[in-house]
Amino acid sequence: MLQWIAKLIGSSDEKKINELLPIVEKINSLEPELKKLSDEELRGKTAEFRKLLAEGKTLDEILPEAFAAVREASVRTIGLRHFDVQLLGGIVLHQGKIAEMRTGEGKTLVATLPVYLNALSGKGVHVVTVNDYLAKRDSDWMGPIHRALGLEVGVIQHSMEPPERRLAYAADITYGTNNEFGFDYLRDNMAISLDDCVQRPLHYAIVDEVDSILIDEARTPLIISGMLEEAATNYQKANDIARRLAKATDFIVDEKTRNVSLTEHGIKKVEKTLGVEYLYDIGNIGIAHQITQSLVAWNIFEKDVDYVVKEGEVIIVDEFTGRLMQGRRYSEGLHQAIEAKEGVEVQNESQTLATITFQNYFRLYDKIAGMTGTAKTEEGEFWKIYKLEVLLVPTHRKMVRLDYPDLIFKNKRARFRAVVNEIIEWHKKGRPVLVGTISIDNSELVSEMLRRRGISHHVLNAKQHEREAEIIAKAGQRGMVTISTNMAGRGTDIVLGEGVADLGGLHVIGTERHESRRIDNQLRGRSGRQGDAGSTRFYVSLEDDLMRLFGSQRISGVMERLGLEEDVPIEHNLISRALENAQKKVEQYHFGIRKQVLEFDDVMNKQRGSIYSLRRRILEGKDLKQKIYEMMEQVVGETVDAFLVDKIAPEEWDWDGLFKAISELIAIEGLDRLKEEKSRNEVKRKVLALFEQAYQEKENEFGEEMTRSLERVVMLKTIDAAWIEQLHNMDVLREGIGLRGYGGKDPLVEYKIEGYSMFQEMMRGVRAQIISLMLRVQKAEGPIEEVNRPRRRALTYGAPEKMEKPATVRAAEKVGRNDPCPCGSGKKYKRCCMKS
Repeated sequence: MLQWIAKLIGSSDEKKINELLPIVEKINSLEPELKKLSDEELRGKTAEFRKLLAEGKTLDEILPEAFAAVREASVRTIGLRHFDVQLLGGIVLHQGKIAEMRTGEGKTLVATLPVYLNALSGKGVHVVTVNDYLAKRDSDWMGPIHRALGLEVGVIQHSMEPPERRLAYAADITYGTNNEFGFDYLRDNMAISLDDCVQRPLHYAIVDEVDSILIDEARTPLIISGMLEEAATNYQKANDIARRLAKATDFIVDEKTRNVSLTEHGIKKVEKTLGVEYLYDIGNIGIAHQITQSLVAWNIFEKDVDYVVKEGEVIIVDEFTGRLMQGRRYSEGLHQAIEAKEGVEVQNESQTLATITFQNYFRLYDKIAGMTGTAKTEEGEFWKIYKLEVLLVPTHRKMVRLDYPDLIFKNKRARFRAVVNEIIEWHKKGRPVLVGTISIDNSELVSEMLRRRGISHHVLNAKQHEREAEIIAKAGQRGMVTISTNMAGRGTDIVLGEGVADLGGLHVIGTERHESRRIDNQLRGRSGRQGDAGSTRFYVSLEDDLMRLFGSQRISGVMERLGLEEDVPIEHNLISRALENAQKKVEQYHFGIRKQVLEFDDVMNKQRGSIYSLRRRILEGKDLKQKIYEMMEQVVGETVDAFLVDKIAPEEWDWDGLFKAISELIAIEGLDRLKEEKSRNEVKRKVLALFEQAYQEKENEFGEEMTRSLERVVMLKTIDAAWIEQLHNMDVLREGIGLRGYGGKDPLVEYKIEGYSMFQEMMRGVRAQIISLMLRVQKAEGPIEEVNRPRRRALTYGAPEKMEKPATVRAAEKVGRNDPCPCGSGKKYKRCCMKS
């Protein structure tokens, strides 16, 4: 067996695989010994391994026996024994690499090996899947193995509340989706108390379908938003104007980049409609943006393809999995534009509160690894962005699936008629057929055509996702016809019914080529799993978006010259090459977008890391008073330097400006005596001493416990308000930074320079505001309201809790109407606590 594996692997991976084979032999040699153990003795191995680690052994040293223990536990609990190639895959994952394993090779079972080994450290392991269904399925399926060895297993689901999430993250092993892990990280970094945090430090993650999560879905950053108070009527108005504009005359649609831009004629038409002189004047920029987004909604985004309307709500459809993305909204007003287009209630526009890309989130882990059937073609990107090496793991059995050549038709009508005819042909022979479509629209079209022909079938798309498990369980039975969007493409096992293999196995039909070759390969992989019989065929139309936008224009001419009827398919190397080149163009285009997202987000990542680490120290209550004193020293130093300029003689220093700036921070008498000083450092020392004295008096007045609590709340709220504003400012900067290229400057370099400057300015403002608020508060009699904690799911504030013997912390009367509110909300006093 081991010699066969070594021969099968290509030369590029042969050496690396050969290095792992002795470890596999060691694991196999331990199997008889572990079989003799009782269930309790096998369970006791975990405590034994942890003791060895505490004594200084490494995970690599205990790997063979740990893997052997997992294999034995698997046999006893779920009846599955890891093959040698699965042991190889487990070793690759433990080493922090990507294991490329063919579809059907049991990647879910493979993951149990490194998951158990790395969970022994007690720091937690995350198993990342593409959707809630797979996370729940895998945790239920593989959980018994880990529990038999004494480990706790948790699972994160979208509907869970914080206490349930905290419990799941506290387990040794946690299953969940990339979205849930990412959003929980962001929400933890918006918390105002450690009790509101759910995650532990990020230690080790195994990402299932790693190419889908770290490449396909990485184009869109994770964003948590809050609602802005803006009238929905603006979007209705923009929608009405957009509908009166003519394509090509008033606006141009670029389907490749999915953008719409107004022509000069269109701009003048809109200006006349709005009664404005210049559409892009600073006062009209809002409505101009909303009109553009309305045009995008009407001309780029399609109902039942990009989104669905369900119970009066617009819900995004994931383009890679076909699943509904509940709770996710398009940003920058696009979601509101689509709501206006569809005639449902237009929600308020959102403001970014926290954001991170998948690239930067997963780089926060100490170690990550991944599994997929399609990674080799992207290994350059995996290495460049994540420093992940891709290693090909051989199959357990030889692949016998038959992949028929693509059939190309002149138009979509002919293509779908041919698809239905082939479905009926195989159905009559008793073979199960899985039909893959790239949109809900197409799945329903094929369903209707089959219904008219009297063919019983099941449809699996975002509208019927609740029946997913039931439909997939039956898809391999004799004579079954299943129509599915990409939902069935990843992580789903279609088991062949009795006698089906003798008929030729499952036949997979792709009704259209996806823009990503990996998605097509995943659909193919539903058939021929683990050496089963099976076959696949893809149908292509020259009217498909992929061919129309990125395919060669010569192909249509060739077909026209041949004079073929529309129902006659052709097969030609020219078209096959054009199809492959079209997919490569799209993949290169998307890689460019991901690369740009990463380069720009790296700027934000440094800022985010600084803010989040500061928040964490504050949440943990580490040296809060010391942190206040450090800020105080910086504020005093910056204030003095601003007015007592080093290059100017002391007699010409701006003492009045300095005293005014200090008085805005704190009311102190006797500042005039500072004029006698000739040294800036001495002025700083004396002013700092006055600040520290005033602060100590405040602490004596409130008591140490209340002062620490006040420090935490004021610092967190001030930082959060400033960070939200910084996110907005950086978005605005990024939108316009591309214009610097026309001036011969590198937009990315300019973005880095200005972004750094804006961050430094933000931090100066944060420090000054925190010190000002802490020195201005007064103690007053009356009922107290505890600071409200945000409800994590809704990102709103709950009802205040009462305290028995109160003393309220309120702002001193010196706070002006336009000053920042002392509560730390970030709003002006007149728009916040002044109202009450």
